[in-house]
Amino acid sequence: MTQELLAHPWFGTWIAALIAVPLALLAHRIGGMVLRRITRPAPAVHAMVVNCTAPARLVLPLAALMMVWQAAPEDLRYLGSVRHLTGLLLIAASTWFVLKAISGFADGVLAQHPSDISDNLQARRVLTQTRVLARTAMSVVVVAGGAMMLMTFPGARQVGASLLASAGVIGIVAGLAAKPVFSNLIAGLQIALSQPIRIDDVLVVEGEWGRVEEITGTFVVVRIWDDRRLILPLTYFIEKPFQNWTRHSAELLGSVFFYLDYGMPLAPLRAEVERIVKAAPEWDGRFFNLRVTDATERTMQVRVLCTAATSGLAFDLRCNVREGVIDFMQREYPQFLPKMRFEGIDPAMGQPAGALQGAAAG
Repeated sequence: MTQELLAHPWFGTWIAALIAVPLALLAHRIGGMVLRRITRPAPAVHAMVVNCTAPARLVLPLAALMMVWQAAPEDLRYLGSVRHLTGLLLIAASTWFVLKAISGFADGVLAQHPSDISDNLQARRVLTQTRVLARTAMSVVVVAGGAMMLMTFPGARQVGASLLASAGVIGIVAGLAAKPVFSNLIAGLQIALSQPIRIDDVLVVEGEWGRVEEITGTFVVVRIWDDRRLILPLTYFIEKPFQNWTRHSAELLGSVFFYLDYGMPLAPLRAEVERIVKAAPEWDGRFFNLRVTDATERTMQVRVLCTAATSGLAFDLRCNVREGVIDFMQREYPQFLPKMRFEGIDPAMGQPAGALQGAAAG
C-alpha cells in the first residue's frame, strides 16, 4: 500500500500542497499581526487590514496551491481541471479580499469623521464621498471579478469574441440597454465629487421637504418630514433643479408674515417680537428684525426674520414667533387684527348708515 502511494504520480504534488498550505496560514498569521501593529497610527489603513483578515486567510492558501499546481508535471491526470477550479476559487477569494479592503478603508475614514455632532458639514461631505465612491469601486470590482472568472472558460471567451466581432447592431442594443446603468454610475461619481447633495442634507424636491437618508449606487432616498420616503434616481440630482437648504451651512434664516390693520402701532409689536425671539431656545443669536414689506388697500404686510442653527430649529422658531405675535395681538390689540368693513346707505337720509365690522385673523 505504501509502495503504491509513493509511486502515485500525484504523491509529490500532494506533499508540496500539504507543506504549502500550513506555511501560507502561518504567513497569514504572522503577517496579520505585524500589519495590525505597524498600521495602528493610521486608522483608515488599520481598519482595512483588520477587515481583510478573513478573506486573506483564504487567498494565501489558494495562491500557494496555485503555485504548487503550476510547478506540477504537465502529464498529471486532471491537473488542468484542478488548476481551473483553484483559479476560479482564487479569483473569487481575491474579489472578496478587495471588496473587504474597500469597505474597511471606508469604515476607517468614516470613523475619523463622526457625523453625530452639531456642526457636521465636513463630516457629511466625507460621508457622502466615501460611501458613493466605495460603492462605485465595489461595483467595478464585482464586475471585473465576474468577467475574469468567465474568461477562464474557453467557451465564454469564444462567445465574447464572437459578440465583439459581430456587427454593430448588437452593440447598439447593448449600449441602449446599459444606458441607465452607466448614467447612474457617472451620476454617482459626479455626486461624490461635486456634492450637490450629501447624507443628511435638507432638500425641497418634487414639492416635498425632507432629508437625504441614503445614497446608493442607483438612487437616493429622501426621508420626508412625515416619515414617507421619496425615491429618486441619481440622475435626477444632475439633470433637474431642487433646493438644498444645507449646501454650505445648516444655518437658516426663517421668515414669518402677518397681515395687520393700518392702525397697529409698530413700536410695541417690534418690542414684543424682540422679547419672543430672544426668549426662544431655538434662536442662535445671529439676527432678527421686523419690517413692513407690503401695503394693500386693506392691510399692511409685516415680516419677521429670525435665524436658527438648523432647518428643524428654524421651523420651530417660526412657529413660536407666529404663535407669540398672534397671542400678543389678541390680548393687547385685538382691534387691529385684519377686518373687512362694509358700509350701507340709510334710505331716509341718503348717508352712510355706519360700518359693519367683522374681525378675521390673518
